[in-house]
Amino acid sequence: MPPAPLDARLVPAALVAWAAVHVAVAQPAGWSVAAAAVVLSLAVVPVHLLLRERRAVRRAGTRPGGAARRRHRDVAHRSPAAAALLTVMVVAAVLSSTAAQVHARTEGVLGDLVAHGASAMVTGRVAAEPRAMASREWDTTERYRVVVDAAEVTGRGARSAARAPVVVLGPASWGELTLGDQVEVRGSLVATDPGDEAVGLLLTSRDPRVVGPPPWHLRAVNLLRGALRAVTADLSPQARGLVPGIAVGDDRDLPEDLRTDMRAVSLTHLTAVSGAHVAILLGAVLGAAVWLPRRARTAVGAVALVAFVALVRPEPSVLRSAVMGAVVLLALVLGRPARALPALCAAVVALLLVDPWLARSYGFALSVLATAGLVLLARPWARWLSGVLPRWLATAIAVPAAAQAACGPVVVLLTPALSLYAVPANLLAAPAVPPATVLGVGATVVAPWWPDAAKALATAASWFTAWIALVARALAGAPGAQLAWPGGTGGALALAAVTAVGIALLARAGPRRTGHVLPVAAVAVVLLVLPGPRQAVTGMLPDGWPPREWVAIQCDVGQGAAFLVRSGPAAAVMVDVGPAGAGADVCLRDAGVASVDLLVLTHGHADHVGALPEVLASVEVRRVLLGPGPEPGGAVEAVLGQLAAARVPVDRPVVGDTTVRGRAGDVAWEVLGPGADAVGVAAGDAAVNDLSLVVSLEAPGLRALALGDVELDGQARLARRLRAAPVAPYDVVVMAHHGSARQDERLAALLAPRLTLVSVGQDNDYGHPSTSAVDLYAASGPVLRTDLCGQVAVLRTDEAAGLATLAGCPAGSG
Repeated sequence: MPPAPLDARLVPAALVAWAAVHVAVAQPAGWSVAAAAVVLSLAVVPVHLLLRERRAVRRAGTRPGGAARRRHRDVAHRSPAAAALLTVMVVAAVLSSTAAQVHARTEGVLGDLVAHGASAMVTGRVAAEPRAMASREWDTTERYRVVVDAAEVTGRGARSAARAPVVVLGPASWGELTLGDQVEVRGSLVATDPGDEAVGLLLTSRDPRVVGPPPWHLRAVNLLRGALRAVTADLSPQARGLVPGIAVGDDRDLPEDLRTDMRAVSLTHLTAVSGAHVAILLGAVLGAAVWLPRRARTAVGAVALVAFVALVRPEPSVLRSAVMGAVVLLALVLGRPARALPALCAAVVALLLVDPWLARSYGFALSVLATAGLVLLARPWARWLSGVLPRWLATAIAVPAAAQAACGPVVVLLTPALSLYAVPANLLAAPAVPPATVLGVGATVVAPWWPDAAKALATAASWFTAWIALVARALAGAPGAQLAWPGGTGGALALAAVTAVGIALLARAGPRRTGHVLPVAAVAVVLLVLPGPRQAVTGMLPDGWPPREWVAIQCDVGQGAAFLVRSGPAAAVMVDVGPAGAGADVCLRDAGVASVDLLVLTHGHADHVGALPEVLASVEVRRVLLGPGPEPGGAVEAVLGQLAAARVPVDRPVVGDTTVRGRAGDVAWEVLGPGADAVGVAAGDAAVNDLSLVVSLEAPGLRALALGDVELDGQARLARRLRAAPVAPYDVVVMAHHGSARQDERLAALLAPRLTLVSVGQDNDYGHPSTSAVDLYAASGPVLRTDLCGQVAVLRTDEAAGLATLAGCPAGSG
């Protein structure tokens, strides 16, 4: 029996609505109102066309009757004009909803307080469980991130109601809050980027003041989730993280190494509580209620669905899955077969109407794309594979492969890498997910009043999660677990194009004609897996990496620093290596660097030296310069020990020594700071930063300066030294201390670089880079930030200017 044709009438409406809302949430409410009016005015065209079609049917000799009306309905259903009218109405509706919600967020004094960075008192409810933030290497104080739905705000002598989420960054006491607590807090507001779900950040050093308990339903949710964590507290580390994670999405206790391994093989969706979990739960509930009448069975399923969504919190993927489940339940009530693609599109539109900021959520996008992949690709791929494999194995492979193919272009926007073992990992983990989910949810339900039974269920669930952890760790440790791929929009488009070509080839081949497809697939595997061919291919992509003409690269290592200047065909001078696990070694390999002629470690903070073992294991390091500061003592001793073990010579230069200049391959280098006058003068954290090495690097066609983390005193000393002995202008400057607000205006004016680079992590809690720092250096040329641009390459060109840059920056970021 041939498969039923796809009903794609809602697809254009859902896609256009999604795109429109993605833009609208970053605009004032008036913009959305005007856009909705313009869209509605366009409705006259499809309405006119539909009327013409109706008149044409009547002129053909039909008369008003059953057969004629059926033909008219068939024409209308197939008509492009009907699809266009539906799209217009849907887009106008979501834009109108967006306008109303944006207006509600910005009215009152909250928007004004955020815009001016004012101090404010905010009252609201905790909307998400507190999350611990990574501690700083020089500050071990625990800090937490808490989302608060603001209900009232007071500041600058005014008070008003508010309806917007605010992200609070506070001390350890914020970690004790529970979901739904009503809190009051005073702090400083910081604006977020336009279109962010949160209207602002609130930075506070004060403890929260709880002024009200959670509502009754959230008290029940907190009781259940807390009881589950209690019964899993003495299980193995993987079980403490995975059993609550897979059951209710609470992965706070997941070990970081396991989290990293799961990310490497695309298993993180298992703790995100996505559509698979909803399907498993609904299947179990409806299966247990199979003896009930259809309407009663549907009611039971609806209650279970609502309860599960409340239990796991309404995350984007859960909301999408819940709406999809509701559509399926409605189909069950009506006795009609569910159509997955229209249900998915209806879910997208409904959710955008309720929460327009989902349009910018990566989790929501991945959830929708994964479902679309299963709907559109899984069945035909299973048929194709069944020609060469048993049907059960073909289906088992086709399902994760379809989801991975659909999600791949979005995943590379988050992590510029391809997970080579994603399909095998999901295939191997799949049998353990249903029992782990059902047993974990069962343990959650009985934990508050029967802990022993809950402990038994959680222990049984841990047997299955142990297999999932084993799969993640084994495949993440296999060679080539993650293959570098260009990031940014260009990399996503390139992967989408490769995926589309592969899908077209499979569709053309059919299940029995594999002869010419298998060689093509083998060639594709070679091009993707072997480093040499992969670099040759990706280097030709729109923002391929590495670009052939690169002379300098600012690696993207998050909230850290790692800068390369080319010193030979396969060699470079490197300034800092970034924090451990942030990808400095990947940056070197992707740039084709086999040896580091000179490694400059500006100072001992972990965000500058943490990845040293990874770099030493990845490339040959010939010589190291280490900043003269003795602190932080443990970090400096560890660095010296690692270099001694690797037999790498180390110098610790101070201006005035004989070791402050030299040559490394094609690069002439000179240390411009610190001087002997600075060493031993200051104390504390500022001294560690001010004793950072400041190094000037001169390569053919490029002059670059890396400022390390020097503070205002160190920058002032450098400015005095440069005024006394002027140097040639710099092409590139790596801004001091990740773009902190502490920038010396005289130094910036003296340097006046053509390009300024800021190595900074996304969503960091330091406020880096500050607007004042960016504006200061932007006076002389573009300022490019790794949190917005990813890796940045400086290229040599044949134009008069001599240099160009390649980066995946959004418009207006530099």
